[in-house]
Amino acid sequence: MRSSALPSRRLVLAATLGAAAVSAGLPATAATASPRRSAALVVHGARVLTGEAGGPVRQAVAVGRDGLILATGGDAGLRRYIGRDTEVVDARGATVMSGIHDGHAHPLGAGERTLHPSLDGASLTVAELQERLRGFLAADPGHEPDGWLVVEDWNPVGLLPTGTVPHHRVLDALPTRRPVALIGNDGHNAWANQRALDLAGITAATPDPAGGQIVRDPDGTPGGLLKDTAQDLLTRVVPPPTPAELANACARALALAAASGITTFMDASVETRQLDTYAALAASGRLPQRIVPALLIGPELARDPAAALRHVRELRARYGEVPGLRFGTAKVFLDGVIEYPSQTAALLAPYLDAEGRPTGHRGDLYVSAADYGRLATVFDRADWQLHAHAIGDRAVRTALDGYETAVRANGRRGNRHTVAHLQLVDPADHARFARLGVVACMQLQWAMRDIWTMEALLPYIGPERHRLLYPARSLERHGAALSGGSDWPVDPLQTWNQLRTAIDREGAEAAEGALYPEREGLSRASSLRMHTAGTAHQLRMERLSGRLLPGMAADLVVLDRDVTRVPVREISDVRVRLTLVGGRAVYEGGPVPGAPAAPARPASLAQVHGGRHAGCGCG
Repeated sequence: MRSSALPSRRLVLAATLGAAAVSAGLPATAATASPRRSAALVVHGARVLTGEAGGPVRQAVAVGRDGLILATGGDAGLRRYIGRDTEVVDARGATVMSGIHDGHAHPLGAGERTLHPSLDGASLTVAELQERLRGFLAADPGHEPDGWLVVEDWNPVGLLPTGTVPHHRVLDALPTRRPVALIGNDGHNAWANQRALDLAGITAATPDPAGGQIVRDPDGTPGGLLKDTAQDLLTRVVPPPTPAELANACARALALAAASGITTFMDASVETRQLDTYAALAASGRLPQRIVPALLIGPELARDPAAALRHVRELRARYGEVPGLRFGTAKVFLDGVIEYPSQTAALLAPYLDAEGRPTGHRGDLYVSAADYGRLATVFDRADWQLHAHAIGDRAVRTALDGYETAVRANGRRGNRHTVAHLQLVDPADHARFARLGVVACMQLQWAMRDIWTMEALLPYIGPERHRLLYPARSLERHGAALSGGSDWPVDPLQTWNQLRTAIDREGAEAAEGALYPEREGLSRASSLRMHTAGTAHQLRMERLSGRLLPGMAADLVVLDRDVTRVPVREISDVRVRLTLVGGRAVYEGGPVPGAPAAPARPASLAQVHGGRHAGCGCG
């Protein structure tokens, strides 16, 4: 057998795991396993969470040479799996568990964002914003006069003083002729100067696209702000990076995710361009996670279920052989975002004005209940899963109504249709998730008191609805299957702080305290389960991964502490020492080349929740 501090033919384990791998009751004489039964890796001295409901915590896990879990159990009992070339790792009391399954993220978007300068989600006055942009221009003079300046992570609710309206005139005042585009960190807003609007052909005569809005001046001319699908009118004319640039950036992002312990992603909005990138990454051996692409169905296509089904089937036929990709999910946006000033999330009762008086505005529903019911029925019958973006309670109800229509038509087929985000859910709908077999995919790092849930939201929905935000425990209590997702890069990737915030509803980033923890906080066990086995259930992968049981894939992480026993506040600080996917080491400690050593937030984000979008993400 080999020490974890030494390289082997199968694994090169990081020195951060500790040099003393052979200890604590595993002497060299224990290397008696036959070559056929010996493990590639045995981790002992651990708190092994198998993921079995009510199952005991084990001390050791053995990984087979086929990339599957051989066994879990006590230290002494797993000695029989140690052969002469078995890697043996002493976890020193830390947790070994399933890798994190991220049920809603945009990992390729995270990579692409690194190719442009960033405003880091900061709240800025007009003068401060213009100064930052002048700095970007000065650093890149070679692109005058026609090269695009694309700036990421603009905070759509952070233009100061509060109430300042984004307008192309602010950007037109910059000392440049270049087209300028600011991309909102919420994924739902973009801001363009006049040159960019002209190049995109956006004029007073341009109609609002389905599911989007061109914000206009009183005379009908575009003011420069583009919401939701109207952003596409702008971004489609921005020159894309080369395929090599994009693949390299995305490879760095996925490596950072592996260092955070993520072994599976559902990419929550995928089109042909993203599939081409995944194919390139897989071909070059730079796709460390299992990927479930959620193929995007736009509002217009959603009205034609037969055409939508043909579309996703064609993409599956074209890319279905790409290693690492698992098809069978489609994505639909049902509404927008809830926070002021966007207020495009679909609500059952109207938004309030700043004085708390009801308005006539209930937000935007991008796909009708009837259309979504027809779409769900067709996709469910074809054994495709739908993944609905639904922030407001009216959008959530629309999703549930659609899935109920499918159940009535087809019976329960086990496709585990999903509703993502669930910022506001009417209590009358809590029990419908379990009854319909619908998965509640939640991004609970947002469940805290900060500028987004307090200043930008509380006055506009009132205290009664505010108490209903992110109803994780209520849904769990009513039997809903919970899963977890990060919506990265809407937030910086802070996987373990995300798990903590699901518990204490505060996390490490809350500026104003916890958000109703006594009402909606989850137990530690529930948080761990929803981000592993719960998401594996969502993705219909529960027989492959999400638990550490014999015969399942060795998709696991070795942590630097016992996540089951440390104070909840310390969960935010967890670091991953080793990540395996199918028994292959995809992260082995130490810094990730080309990426920060740890996923830290820029200091400028301290007051704005790390550039948290206006409620949902899905960039």
